[in-house]
Amino acid sequence: MDFFTEVTDEQIRREREKARLLRKQGWWQNRIARGDCHYCGERFAAKALTLDHIVPLARGGRSSKGNCVPACKECNNKKRDLLPLEWQEYLDRI
Repeated sequence: MDFFTEVTDEQIRREREKARLLRKQGWWQNRIARGDCHYCGERFAAKALTLDHIVPLARGGRSSKGNCVPACKECNNKKRDLLPLEWQEYLDRI
């Protein structure tokens, strides 16, 4: 999907449903069991990690294994709908 194309509410709803299903799969359980936040690298209990879309759904991302990473709530809240390059620029500024 082109990142300049507007994403509909229906597309986001479908991708969120896919994400809910991904969270139940063994590969995701193994990822969060490691306890590592993808962004800050800190260790957390599995229950403290959230599923983050590297390319956010609102920016055309998909709920797939290659686009979903574990993130602590603080990093996930800070990243919001930023693309990876925008996130890196944010980190470089602080």
